[in-house]
Order: sequence, then C-alpha cells, then structure tokens
Amino acid sequence: MTDSNYIKIFTGNFIIVQRIVNELEKIDINAIIKDQTESARLAGFGGGIIPGFQQVFVHKDELDKAVNVVESISANLET
Repeated sequence: MTDSNYIKIFTGNFIIVQRIVNELEKIDINAIIKDQTESARLAGFGGGIIPGFQQVFVHKDELDKAVNVVESISANLET
C-alpha cells in the first residue's frame, strides 16, 4: 500500500460534500473529492458502492482545521 499525504475526513451525499468543500475553501484548504460511482461510469463500468456518495480528503497538515469544519457542519445538520 502506498503512503499518502491526504486523509479522508468525510463521506456523504453530494450536497453536504459541496457545503464542506465551500467552507474549507473559505479558510484556504483545498480538498480533494473522490466519487467512485462517477469514476466507474466514466470508465464504462457499472456503479459503485453507494451512488451519489462522495469522499472528501485533505492534506494531513490541514487536518485539524478541516475536521473542525466538518464537525461544525454536522452539528448544524443535527439540530
């Protein structure tokens, strides 16, 4: 397995992922979004684990700030 400098901080639907990415951009964190379903579709293969779900990754140096953003958004969604 290869080492990566990026860590997954969230898995969820497109709308919440976009909200997280927008908030991260406001504090100068560039996130990477991974969508296995879309990648499989573009490659000509069928589906993925759960259609419409995406993963958000951030650089390990920005992890603490990014996790605070995700926790804040998650708390707001629960209320």
